[in-house]
Amino acid sequence: MRITIRRVLATWIPAAGLAVAVALAVGACSGGESAHRAAKPKSRQDFVAQASDFRNLHTMTKVRNFYIDNRLGHLDEALAVANSPKGGVYPVGTIIQLVPQEAMVKREKGFSPATRDWEFFFLSVSPDGTVIDKRGTSDVVNRFGGNCESCHQGAEARFDGVCEESHGCAPLPIGPDLIHAVQESDPRPPS
Repeated sequence: MRITIRRVLATWIPAAGLAVAVALAVGACSGGESAHRAAKPKSRQDFVAQASDFRNLHTMTKVRNFYIDNRLGHLDEALAVANSPKGGVYPVGTIIQLVPQEAMVKREKGFSPATRDWEFFFLSVSPDGTVIDKRGTSDVVNRFGGNCESCHQGAEARFDGVCEESHGCAPLPIGPDLIHAVQESDPRPPS
């Protein structure tokens, strides 16, 4: 009987050792539990702007002829896109304003594919703050009677729907001097 037990042990111990080694190797290749945690998709982030998110333009960062901010802490990323000649996709939470009464806000991916996930705003501004008169995607009209979505659709895809003189959008009916005067007349407190 002792010989049989020794033979069984001599056969099964190396086989069990090999099975343990294979299991460890497979676990290492798959990354184990930590790889599964790291592979989980990031939680989706969205930004639903409120009237208090729209402040005096001069509290924002000026880029050429417009103002930009990001209420979710991604201002550096937003500025990198705004300043890149190649364009890019703005991060969620980006607010862009040319004049105090109009704004566009970047929402989560999938919010509105037709507007490249931008939500448009028509605002009333006063020394008391901001009131949102209208918000949406295809139904917001600016002070000149133009539909925000249709105008921004003209922007080349690489500029993520943001209009500037060389981005493919139709020109505005007012010149840079008048735009500057409107920007400077923002009645909201600069704090």
